[in-house]
Amino acid sequence: MKSYRKELWFKTRTRRAFVHITSQVEEAVRESGIREGLCLVNAMHITASVFINDNEQGLHQDYERWLEDLAPHEPLERYLHNRTGEDNGDAHLKRQVMGREVVVAVTGGKLDLGPWEAVFYGEFDGRRRKRVLVKIIGE
Repeated sequence: MKSYRKELWFKTRTRRAFVHITSQVEEAVRESGIREGLCLVNAMHITASVFINDNEQGLHQDYERWLEDLAPHEPLERYLHNRTGEDNGDAHLKRQVMGREVVVAVTGGKLDLGPWEAVFYGEFDGRRRKRVLVKIIGE
């Protein structure tokens, strides 16, 4: 069995953002040379997420509104975590809801995604560099 590791780096201009990263993950699969296996895509920061869903702008706006209803950024004093000097208590909760990682089958050297599925990096406390790990194992 072979394995391949690649880091993707992101620095969003806004506090929250959804970045379509399917093509970058597909590139890593091609680079790996693995034809059959699994591809893990993992946010390597506790205020960011990786998830799979539809690449549709209305859905992304729905996510933004839904997540802000679940865990609003303000008032900052709402979160005990913010007593540490941080202002990102909401971002930790949003990450928990959206998830840390996805695993996608690799079949015939390609990501085995459904017809409308795409891979996204979700940022909930942006404006600084963060990384995503792509780890591919297989033959």
